[in-house]
Amino acid sequence: MKAAGILALALVLPSFASAQTPSARARSAAIAASFNASKHAIKDKKGVRMEKYKRILTSPVVRSDPSSYSGSYEAQTFEYTLDLRVDSRGNVTGSGYQPLRIDGSIRRKFTLRDGRVDGALLTATMVFENGSTQTLEGVFMNRTAYHSPTDTKGQTTFGLGVDGPMVVMGTYGVNRFFFTKE
Repeated sequence: MKAAGILALALVLPSFASAQTPSARARSAAIAASFNASKHAIKDKKGVRMEKYKRILTSPVVRSDPSSYSGSYEAQTFEYTLDLRVDSRGNVTGSGYQPLRIDGSIRRKFTLRDGRVDGALLTATMVFENGSTQTLEGVFMNRTAYHSPTDTKGQTTFGLGVDGPMVVMGTYGVNRFFFTKE
């Protein structure tokens, strides 16, 4: 009886582990890693020590029910928004606004087509009002920020990290955005 329970558990567990295809798992890990950052600077000036420290670590978040990714997301600094509707099979529809100026004062509206969630990886085509398209690829992730070398807990935020085509805003070009879920 105990062996039958263990066998049943062994048959169920791999289905959760394989909820994401190997290529999607690798792409999710690569995108998440591109959001990792570290900075540690120390200045000694006239006997005063100034220290700046920041470390950001990210990890993909795979949920058993893809519909839990549904919601409104915003990259706050840039007024870049996404409204995602994800069904239990991982099909995605949605809309949003992409900034054309760094201050977000000029934005263009888009809808999502052919959207899909595979594990933590989101892929879709953004269709703008003028008919032009752009690929959207991102990863649902936890982003943990550490503010000192002794900070062991950090501050964790769930969101969507998008690393893709350059969005030119005035004289700036940005290709990496972290959207927080509202």
